[in-house]
Amino acid sequence: MANFDSFNYPGMERWKGRVAIVTGASAGIGYELSKRLVQLGVVVVGCARNIAAIESLSQELSTSGGKLVAMKCDVRKEEDILSMMSAIKSQFGGADICVNNAGLVYDAPLLSGTTEQWRETLEVNVLGLCMMTREFIKQLRERNVDDGHVVHISSISGHRVVGSFNLFYAATKFAVTALTEGLRKELRELKSNIKVTAISPGVVATEIVPRAKNFENPKAAIAEVYGKIDFEVLLPEDIANSVIYTLSTPPRMQVHDILMRPTQQPL
Repeated sequence: MANFDSFNYPGMERWKGRVAIVTGASAGIGYELSKRLVQLGVVVVGCARNIAAIESLSQELSTSGGKLVAMKCDVRKEEDILSMMSAIKSQFGGADICVNNAGLVYDAPLLSGTTEQWRETLEVNVLGLCMMTREFIKQLRERNVDDGHVVHISSISGHRVVGSFNLFYAATKFAVTALTEGLRKELRELKSNIKVTAISPGVVATEIVPRAKNFENPKAAIAEVYGKIDFEVLLPEDIANSVIYTLSTPPRMQVHDILMRPTQQPL
């Protein structure tokens, strides 16, 4: 595949040198998106509970147009989010893009899942997303920046209910669907030009399912888990491309939700 910075995204010019927060940046979609944003000249604050992989990627990207800065943050903890926002303000003045990518799923059916599994899923997928978004928009408005962009990495599971493996996860993603529209309406009431977008993919080859199935090495298990599926699944770069597309749109255009699935995915 060609180097990503050779692709033509003229709408991304206005983001060069500006700051993006990407949660869950240590693996999968967040990792791939952080890399591509940096290649396009964006300063990326990549956050996760374990930042070793982000720090390593930062070194690899040291000669790229942008910059990747790793910050430790557990989105379940309000104090972590507030501390990170303070650090971003101190180091960069503030952030202009927020990609809520951190997500969690357990094999926790509605009739047998544990309360702790449900609670943690809710804390990461909904409450963490809401706290991060609130603090991000708060600092935008304090700086009188009116062209910021919030991107929620949601799921096709937030649009339909199938199977029994991830029903509580689906409920949290339905919440993200409602929160995306709710945030859009609140911003419109303020006559703000801040955009909000959800990206809702089907099956993507990331560590999220291997983690849910308790593989000892989730990254190494990606090929095994998704190789058993009888259709070609999406890759993290497919989702990253979608985020770049929506960030590239002109100020007059807001992409509300990109719903995608593998071509052969039946449901």
